[in-house]
Amino acid sequence: LNVVLLADAEDRVARVREAGPFDVVVCSYGLLLFEEDLLVGREWNVVVLDEAQAVKNRLAKRARVVKRLRCAMRVISTGTPVENNLGELWSLFDFLNPGLLGTHGQFERRFCNSDGSVSALLKKMTAPFILRRLKSEVLDDLPPKTEISLEVVLDAEERALYESCRREALASLEGGDDEANRIVMLAHLTRLRRVCCHPSLVLPDCALPGQKVEAFMELVADLKAGGHRALVFSQFVDFLSIIRARLDRESITFQYLDGATPLKKRTEAVDRFQRGEGDLFLISMKAGGTGLNLTAANYVILLDPWWNPAVEMQAADRAHRIGQKNPVTLYRLVTADTVEARVVELHARKRALADAILEGTGSARLSAADLSALFENS
Repeated sequence: LNVVLLADAEDRVARVREAGPFDVVVCSYGLLLFEEDLLVGREWNVVVLDEAQAVKNRLAKRARVVKRLRCAMRVISTGTPVENNLGELWSLFDFLNPGLLGTHGQFERRFCNSDGSVSALLKKMTAPFILRRLKSEVLDDLPPKTEISLEVVLDAEERALYESCRREALASLEGGDDEANRIVMLAHLTRLRRVCCHPSLVLPDCALPGQKVEAFMELVADLKAGGHRALVFSQFVDFLSIIRARLDRESITFQYLDGATPLKKRTEAVDRFQRGEGDLFLISMKAGGTGLNLTAANYVILLDPWWNPAVEMQAADRAHRIGQKNPVTLYRLVTADTVEARVVELHARKRALADAILEGTGSARLSAADLSALFENS
């Protein structure tokens, strides 16, 4: 096979037009959008989507362009076919086998607003097109992975700030319908989660050190003393900036990437870390949760819990993958008695949603009522 990396091709038009039966053209989703007319303009024998959860949002331009590709055969690969809701599964099958699950409206009425009894039917319809392989089934020699939640306790000043933000959120939501308040809820929840990470993320002039940063530094000191290296994930780039500044003060070396890191620098940072340069690799969750091979680390630290456990597991799998020789430990830093603790409690519901479709055992959906419950204290 002749493999063409479209990003590296000097004349993309010629390479695409000249691609023959035994040529494989590799293209990123970003480049697909940039070269939409070129790639949609020819017929392909096979189109394969890796990390296909990238097209789970049927309304996103990326999904719309992918579905315009003309081909005889379509294949997708993903470790998370369902992350948040069943509509994501519909979008994947709208690419794979358009019409199998009906229109999006028909699918919503039939499956998304029903009880668990329809899961068996959905599994029956989709099972012939799904080949599921668990890591435990195909990678017998992969070392074990352990998950540990570390509780972080806010000090009195941080707790007062958190409670002030929580009361403000509850006051703004009073009297409204849960579904109507959904967007407002998410905005307030994000603010509360930022308070949990560091007070200065909501009060820029705040001089408090931040208990989560202190807990993180203690953990890093222990890992470094044991000769271990770690991947560090957060969804908040400005929180990673706070972490970077603290690591610089403590002379702890690290690599870094976020969504603004150019592809070349991203590759160089990965190569440096794999060669042993840097005690830590700081990564924004959205930018580096998939597609990276970072087996030089055997510890993974999640600074803030993500809404969906599938995304967290994708991040952990940057280290826990083929080539890893050591047991992998995942640390999840969770602020006690806050929205973070409530999010972790909801993780079981999220896992149930994916299992319901793949196993046909039930259904789950994160509702506006679930979001409202996140504001509660235990």
